[in-house]
Amino acid sequence: MKGASHVALVGLSGTGKSTVAPLVAERTGRDVVDLDRVIEQRSGRSVTEVFATDGEEHFRRLESEALEAALSGPPAVVATGGGIVTVPAALDLLAARSEVVWLRVDPAELAVRLRSGTEDRPLLGDDAETALRLLSEQREPLYRQVADRILEVGSVPTEDVVERIVANIGVIAQ
Repeated sequence: MKGASHVALVGLSGTGKSTVAPLVAERTGRDVVDLDRVIEQRSGRSVTEVFATDGEEHFRRLESEALEAALSGPPAVVATGGGIVTVPAALDLLAARSEVVWLRVDPAELAVRLRSGTEDRPLLGDDAETALRLLSEQREPLYRQVADRILEVGSVPTEDVVERIVANIGVIAQ
């Protein structure tokens, strides 16, 4: 049976999963697990280097292993990678073991956000908006399938996103 001890944040690159997760974790007394950071720590390389050297399939395997470990541990808020939903086993894990919140932002707005950031996003290439639109078309049905809650976060301030997540998962801050 699905419990709410774990909260997983899903959504395209740049939707704020890594920013919001530690804040929700703090408010709810959970650990925080950022799958990209776990992969970087375990591999000793950046996500971009893992993609470039070993390819997306290898990265997704590492990501799925990190997800399995996170969802087997103490209650946590998990910031997933944008493509975690493309791995059927990971999709099943998310659905079975966590309350899933989809942070949704229009791809055009995401492209603007990501242009101003410093983090390299391996799947976006030189035309972030086109890449994000394509990824959105491919992944939206998967996000919708696994999501327990969908939050349109667009230009919503971070603290308001945190408040909405905490309220929507019905967690009383500890």
